Amino acid sequence: MTTDAPGATTDPNPPSDRIDTSVAHPARRYNYWLGGKDNFQADRDSGDAVAASFPTIRTAALENRRFLRRAVRHLAREAGIRQFLDIGTGIPTADNTHEVAQAIAPQSRVVYVDNDPIVLAHARALLTSSPEGATAYIDADLRDPERILRHPDLLRTIDLSQPVGLMLIAILHFVADDDDPYALVARLLDALPPGSYLAASHATHDYLPPPVVQEAKAAARGEGPHGLINLRSRAEFAEFFGGLELVEPGVTSVAEWRAEDAPQPRPSAAEVSMYAAVARRG
Repeated sequence: MTTDAPGATTDPNPPSDRIDTSVAHPARRYNYWLGGKDNFQADRDSGDAVAASFPTIRTAALENRRFLRRAVRHLAREAGIRQFLDIGTGIPTADNTHEVAQAIAPQSRVVYVDNDPIVLAHARALLTSSPEGATAYIDADLRDPERILRHPDLLRTIDLSQPVGLMLIAILHFVADDDDPYALVARLLDALPPGSYLAASHATHDYLPPPVVQEAKAAARGEGPHGLINLRSRAEFAEFFGGLELVEPGVTSVAEWRAEDAPQPRPSAAEVSMYAAVARRG
């Protein structure tokens, strides 16, 4: 069956009324880097500004998307995960989480979460589940885990007594230190049973020269509250996985995580400047 997301149809403020096309948004900018059409001039200007400081940003975006596919395949095929909570979903594109998971296990159930009204407007594309499985979409923010965990659509779609794959792909670097991203992730994991997994990727400054780091941060700061990019080190990223059992190869470049069958040659760690990892809650 397909679980419909009430937020897609009963929101008193239609998505179109909540879209500020004059301010760049990460989901729309990411769509631009991936070659999509669901973006506005502010998103393109922002994307170009970041690309001026970090010319391989489009490569990084593509590799991040490929990591999501590989991580979901691993969780569905090798770890036997049949439920996924994908927060920071982004605008629908090819090989969304439910498509990858249900191609392996049609009974897979997926809940998507995002706070961008453009994503909400496209939510129906995320709800085309296989007959055996289910999908739902929640209009919510990672910084409000209680709203996510208590949402009736999540509770109707996912059995929190059974293992879940928590997907936090390229979202944590939009959470400021003041919002305590480590506590947010810990709260989400605490709600999931042993045998669940965390898959995450995160932009880093480890491979960037100081002037580029400052330029990228300045470009992001000019976009308003949704634009701030909190680049973190490998050690800071690894901290999100404290107490979990890392899946080989552990914390590595997003382009290198289980990429043996990916197109060759692979981009360098510096070209993508993004870490990735998958870990199990014991």
